[in-house]
Amino acid sequence: MEASAAKLIGAGLAAIGMIGSGIGVGNIWANLIATVGRNPAAKANVELYGWIGFAVTEAIALFALVVALMILFA
Repeated sequence: MEASAAKLIGAGLAAIGMIGSGIGVGNIWANLIATVGRNPAAKANVELYGWIGFAVTEAIALFALVVALMILFA
């Protein structure tokens, strides 16, 4: 196998982490909307945790992207 082909395969495998992050972000927002729909008075308490969860989950996607780019261009 050539080195360039191995780089492309490695970058593609590293980018799989972004799939899980997309699913996680969807779950976070779906649960936040369901929680606020059930108890609108709790919006102020729950919304902060939703944004923190979104930021952490999105950071995982960025890490996967950085690793994929490092494999591809290093």
